[in-house]
Amino acid sequence: MSKKSNGIAIILVMAFATAAMAAEKPNILFIFSDDHAVKSISAYGLNEITQLAPTPNIDRIAEGGALFENNFCANSICAPSRACVLTGKHSHINGQRGNRDTFDGTQQTFPKLLQQAGYSTAIFGKWHLKSDPTGFNQWNVLEGQGTYYAPDFLTANGTQETTGYSTEIVTDLAMDYLKKNKDSDKPFMVMCQYKAPHRNWMPAPAYLNKFDDVTFPEPDTLFDDYTGRTRSASEHKMGIDEHMSMFYDLKVAEQPGRYNKAMTLFMKRMTPEERTAWDAAYDPKNKKFIESNLSGKALVRWKYQRYIKDYLRCVAAVDDNIGRLLDYLKKNGLEENTIVVYSSDQGFYLGEHGWFDKRWMYEESLRQPLAMRWPGVINPGTRIRQLTQNIDIAPTFIEAAGQKIPEEIQGESLLPLFQESSPQWRDAIYYQYYDGGGHGVARHYGVRDDRYKLIHLYDTDDWELFDLQNDPNEMNSEYNNPEYSMTVERMKKKLAALQTQYKTPPPEEGK
Repeated sequence: MSKKSNGIAIILVMAFATAAMAAEKPNILFIFSDDHAVKSISAYGLNEITQLAPTPNIDRIAEGGALFENNFCANSICAPSRACVLTGKHSHINGQRGNRDTFDGTQQTFPKLLQQAGYSTAIFGKWHLKSDPTGFNQWNVLEGQGTYYAPDFLTANGTQETTGYSTEIVTDLAMDYLKKNKDSDKPFMVMCQYKAPHRNWMPAPAYLNKFDDVTFPEPDTLFDDYTGRTRSASEHKMGIDEHMSMFYDLKVAEQPGRYNKAMTLFMKRMTPEERTAWDAAYDPKNKKFIESNLSGKALVRWKYQRYIKDYLRCVAAVDDNIGRLLDYLKKNGLEENTIVVYSSDQGFYLGEHGWFDKRWMYEESLRQPLAMRWPGVINPGTRIRQLTQNIDIAPTFIEAAGQKIPEEIQGESLLPLFQESSPQWRDAIYYQYYDGGGHGVARHYGVRDDRYKLIHLYDTDDWELFDLQNDPNEMNSEYNNPEYSMTVERMKKKLAALQTQYKTPPPEEGK
């Protein structure tokens, strides 16, 4: 057979496979958390965190399908990232540049397109886009940021009050919807969106003492002094040392703090039984801490341990509830024809550079977890190394449903990555953070390829270049290093090309 004939045969086979997949119209369960760092997911490998705090149920999704090793967000902050996922477009196109913006619900989103394709759609949990959800047959979304205990839900019929723990309630809502629709003629698309492990990391009652007997190794850069980079990194306001509230973040009531009123209101939402369990867990630990009278690096180390344990307690609840969802699919015959996706709106700092929070284009907040299982289509144990981004989720779901991807969508369907042949794919991703001032993070944009990252902090016209192969912790910018001058030039050309491709307007100067 000639190469031309062989190529035609491959195209026909792929076309028939795509048609068969479309005819099936798979169900979609899209599980989404908030601020989940790749480093705390054991599917991505054992490290100082995951060997002590594994995530077996997220791992089930990855092991049964694909794990995306180089997946990134387009704008590392909650509302904009969610808008990128819904629309398949960058922030300057979908209009959600920062958390203070209100999402334009009249625009095209993948849930609306799936509805047009015959899907029953629903969303439960965190929304955070201010406008009411559109494109959903049912929505129960957290009011604003939501609370960990007794969260209020907004619905089409008004506010719904609850008791209990947010992660478990969101799972219950999603499972109730699955039960009601498992025998329907319509395929379903359910978005199950957890608040956890977002700040301020309040664990569920069953997890309050988890990790008490564990000491987590500290990240190598916990005491970063920010030399080797531009001044912006040192101007942060997201340090574990200086910027965490003793009560709001670290649960030590005896210490003064900026967010005392908010934490008091959060704790008032607990039932008497929940509050009793909370006090029984934290009071003895806090008493020991106060008596120790720590200072300097010893105090930072204590804060890190309290922070990482509470964060991972929230992650453990998410992972266990994902297990509930996966078990339900299996027991009810829905596993084989359901796409299951796990992701988060961005990554997070778990003490790297001495930080918590996100926003930066540095790896810890730029990298976004993504695992996808689709029996019969994605081979178990698949590892995707191409550069993918959250704008790719919408076109993936649209194509999986057998629909044509609208030309205006800027992301790419991930489905070609599951074929045996290597598809033509992007060689770099574009990022832009607009919400200057939050946690002291300067506005910036940049480009990342498989080795280098170029960042422009445009209010001060500072540039940074990182060689991720030789400097994975991004401790030293090579922008002014003559040995990297050709790399700088090449990366600037890539940046300009992506800005043209994505129709990125020039940034406004000043804050």
